[in-house]
Amino acid sequence: MSFELIIQQIIIGIQLGSIYALIALGYTMVYGVLRLINFAHGDVFMLGAYMGFYVALFQDQWAKQAGIPALAYTEKPDLFQSLLTLLPAIVIGMFICALIGWAIERIAYRPLRKAPRLTSLITAIGISLFLSNGAQLLFTSQVRFIPSVVPSGVEGTFQLSQNIVISKKLLILVVASALLMGLLWYIVQNTKLGKAMRAVSHDTDAAALMGINTDGIISFTFALGAALAGAGGVLFGALTSAKIFPLLGLQMGLKAFVAAVVGGIGSIPGAMLGGLLMGLSEAFVKGAAPIGSFEPSRWAEAVAFLLLIIVLLVRPAGLLGKFAPEKV
Repeated sequence: MSFELIIQQIIIGIQLGSIYALIALGYTMVYGVLRLINFAHGDVFMLGAYMGFYVALFQDQWAKQAGIPALAYTEKPDLFQSLLTLLPAIVIGMFICALIGWAIERIAYRPLRKAPRLTSLITAIGISLFLSNGAQLLFTSQVRFIPSVVPSGVEGTFQLSQNIVISKKLLILVVASALLMGLLWYIVQNTKLGKAMRAVSHDTDAAALMGINTDGIISFTFALGAALAGAGGVLFGALTSAKIFPLLGLQMGLKAFVAAVVGGIGSIPGAMLGGLLMGLSEAFVKGAAPIGSFEPSRWAEAVAFLLLIIVLLVRPAGLLGKFAPEKV
């Protein structure tokens, strides 16, 4: 593989890894405060993609009625204008998914907080099945595609060299993902809610004794993680022209969970790193040339689990995770 092709695969991997990182952050935040793997998180991502579809459909119809074809607000829009065009779909998707995340925690997980962990795990799987099957009943199994929600001038690429191409739409995806992850980092590190989240993650009982509303903080963590997943669903559907269907959450959620574990479950920087590594590894496998009759691209889905096994053999707590033995 030439140097230029390597750079091209790195660009593709970063774009894909940005979405994995957004979803993985939800897994790692919930685990950090509750020591629970929320397997329904991938399905929240799927619902976010559907919300993006319906908001974009409304935007498209409104634009046609207003005489603005395909939302082409300007002939040569810049990145900031394109992000503003996406903003309504992102905000509505985040809000609805945050409500769904809050409802899942309040109805399904809070009553089982003192139950054995196996009970909570089975409940999480049940919620995941409920959401995916409910989506199939509500939205049908028909494959959908989000209409264009960015100005037509963004439908292009930056040609850096003969073999290095950067899609403008996917550049917006990376920028938007980076802004959302930066916002999360600011909330966790520099706000009272973030400090409370870190306190609950460190010791729930001690945090309660210090006057922190632990139930409220746990609900906020679920809502915040679900909002990020919803934003990821909108960005993924709108900027990659990906198929939206009820089982999308199972496929993407599983890879994001692996990313969270690889980076170190419970670590926010670890989730970001794991998502990027997952995207890069998948991009390189898909872009690898066939070796005789062997086609590496067919093994792109398996590379995530191979990466997981290798990392856990070397660092059982993940790349940035910390080993903390449980007291019995």
